[in-house]
Amino acid sequence: MRAFFESWLPSAPTANRREQLRASFGALCGILLTALLSHLLLQSTHAAIFLVPPIGASSVLLFALPASPLAQPWSVIGGNVVSGLVGVACVHWFGDSLPLPLLAGLACGGAIAAMFVTRCLHPPGGAVALTAVIGGSLVQAAGYEFVLMTVLADSVLLVLMAITYNNLTGRSYPHVQNAHANPHATKDAAPTVRLGFTPEDLDAVLQQHNQVLDISRDDLESLFMQTEQRAYHRRFGIISCADIMSRDIVSAEFGTGLDDAWQQMRAHRVTCLPVLNRARRLIGIVTQTDFLDHGGLDDYRSIRQQLRRFLRKSGVTHTEKAEVVGQIMTQHPTTARVDTPIVDLVPLMADSGFHHIPIVDHEQRFVGIITQSDLVAALYESRFAEAAA
Repeated sequence: MRAFFESWLPSAPTANRREQLRASFGALCGILLTALLSHLLLQSTHAAIFLVPPIGASSVLLFALPASPLAQPWSVIGGNVVSGLVGVACVHWFGDSLPLPLLAGLACGGAIAAMFVTRCLHPPGGAVALTAVIGGSLVQAAGYEFVLMTVLADSVLLVLMAITYNNLTGRSYPHVQNAHANPHATKDAAPTVRLGFTPEDLDAVLQQHNQVLDISRDDLESLFMQTEQRAYHRRFGIISCADIMSRDIVSAEFGTGLDDAWQQMRAHRVTCLPVLNRARRLIGIVTQTDFLDHGGLDDYRSIRQQLRRFLRKSGVTHTEKAEVVGQIMTQHPTTARVDTPIVDLVPLMADSGFHHIPIVDHEQRFVGIITQSDLVAALYESRFAEAAA
């Protein structure tokens, strides 16, 4: 019997205690501020109700599941308002002719249908529709004003609180769908989705599943890809950045002259130079692309003359022309740590277009660099070793 009842329990939450507290405190702040502001806004309109119970359910989605498709701004505002309008319309049209249970069911069913049509499915919307039916004389007397003032004001205010709080606490909201765009702006699929499952495979499975999922499509795809990476780690072992990175690296300082930096890159046949301070901490990276972009080298017919002019020192103390590496470098470049598994670099290099990633130690000091060639060789060797075994 115990096993039977335990089978009804959902699995333990994957969010840690800090995330649980973050969501709980967010709901506390969101509802508190929404209630206060709504009361101030609506008291001048003589609205009998300034806070509706379904907003509490909306707060669960907005602060605990901010990436859910059901918790996005249009879902919250549109879902609550559309459902409220359906509920009020049912009361006005059928309130005198249908028994209350049937009227409640009609309001909730109609609200769900309306939310599907308007693409704003939001579970608390069903509660808003039901509130319009059984909310008592005050709600029914207010009619559409209940929806277009109280429900709308509560929904908008709560969404504004969620945008502020989630982004201040490290949760991107509203959630933006991240497509795997080709870094070269061509029609080819991004390299990481050319093997394994494709977006088309995921779309076909979701269509076959034929159910509403409380997770965005791109998040689901990302979880699958991260699962594949972990499976790769388990099968082939973990190779860290420290195992394959180049350590004897030619570097530059902020004040290194452009001509000196260019000559170093040409002499060592490299396409980038990490820019370090005296503590050997990375402050930027300068690439051939930076020279081309800042040198205005768009016309290939005069590139030689323009490059010479760009690299030549002006000889004056104050000039708008860039003179040193620090003026053209890319600041805050993407880095990896020495213990980062190299498989984690694949999306950065394949999809984001990075050709080299600086490696830092636990004190954020620069210790090496990994290029696309290093990564390809390491992955090939690991697969070759597996095949040989």
